[in-house]
Amino acid sequence: MTVIPDPVALTQALIRCPSVTPAEAGVLDRLQAELEAIGFACRRMPFSEPGTPDVDNLWARRGTGRPHFCFAGHTDVVPVGQRDQWRFDPFAGEVRDGQVWGRGASDMKCAIAAFTAAAARFLAARGPGFAGSISLLVTGDEEGPSINGTKKMLAALATAGEVPDACIVGEPTNPKALGDMMKIGRRGSLNAYLTVHGTQGHIAYPHLADNPVHRLVRMLAALSGETLDDGTAHFEPSTLQVSTVDVGNPATNMIPAEARAVFNIRFNDAHTSASLIRRIRERLDAVGGRYDLEVKVSGESFVFAPGTLSGVVQDACAAVVGRRPELSTTGGTSDARFIQAYCPVVEFGGVGDTMHMVNERQRVDDITRLADIYLGVLEGYFSRAAQGR
Repeated sequence: MTVIPDPVALTQALIRCPSVTPAEAGVLDRLQAELEAIGFACRRMPFSEPGTPDVDNLWARRGTGRPHFCFAGHTDVVPVGQRDQWRFDPFAGEVRDGQVWGRGASDMKCAIAAFTAAAARFLAARGPGFAGSISLLVTGDEEGPSINGTKKMLAALATAGEVPDACIVGEPTNPKALGDMMKIGRRGSLNAYLTVHGTQGHIAYPHLADNPVHRLVRMLAALSGETLDDGTAHFEPSTLQVSTVDVGNPATNMIPAEARAVFNIRFNDAHTSASLIRRIRERLDAVGGRYDLEVKVSGESFVFAPGTLSGVVQDACAAVVGRRPELSTTGGTSDARFIQAYCPVVEFGGVGDTMHMVNERQRVDDITRLADIYLGVLEGYFSRAAQGR
């Protein structure tokens, strides 16, 4: 007889592994043992790249047929910060006042535990006649550089012919209460590093110098002073925000040789990173002068219009908590930005109002209900697939 994991106890066990990025700290070992006990075939997928930390990852799959439904998540967590401000040891997984306390309780070890329990219940009910596949793609590199994790796992899985047909990412998408919100897409994000070059000189003789600060100010005004768009069907308007301006000039009587700024654009599906880079360069060239521009893109915008996958999540939420989550594209980036290139993906997990904070926690009853919702998602997805919907 299959032993069904207790999602609360498993959440506690995962929290007790201090898996601050990129440390594995035994958390994948613990999860792998749980998954193998309920019939999943597991393999570790470690990756390395010069200049980045080595990262261990876990791929677990039960079944070989189609359709293939995947849960994606991460076991790495952010540092605890001010440890003396925590009510309990951040890696003790303490249950108190109806909540599980600890780093990763919200983001997102509770979701991994809940899905593991849901998959066990679903497979036990279906028995040996289940012809599809369920998998878990679990990385240890989501809170870090995101180089040796999900992105490389997906490339290797595609080569092996193991790409799923649909995926749910267990990020804590609910602002205040379980069932508030799910993500059907995300904005793109790019960081631009601008260096404007001038000619150093005495501030009393500006005709003998070229002040790069003045041109940098004009460039930033040209970039930030215009509206990128008015929003699209599923997205808010794109935004450009300057995060820092640096000159590094300690003297009040000297014109500096260089001035630098960094700005970020969170963009919707009216743009691509390439179109935005062209637009940026046009504005900079219009101001003129010498400059260098380096752009790093962490992800393109994407959205999956409401359909089967979002529908089964909404139906499952309605059945368990009595409300259908709002379909949203707000927030930052997640590993869904990599998954969307391979299959439809949505994000739904626990309540995120304490994620990354001191005293991160998750309600015990929400962890239990999240497992119920994930069970409903599996039942709804495979039921619709059997009916050809």
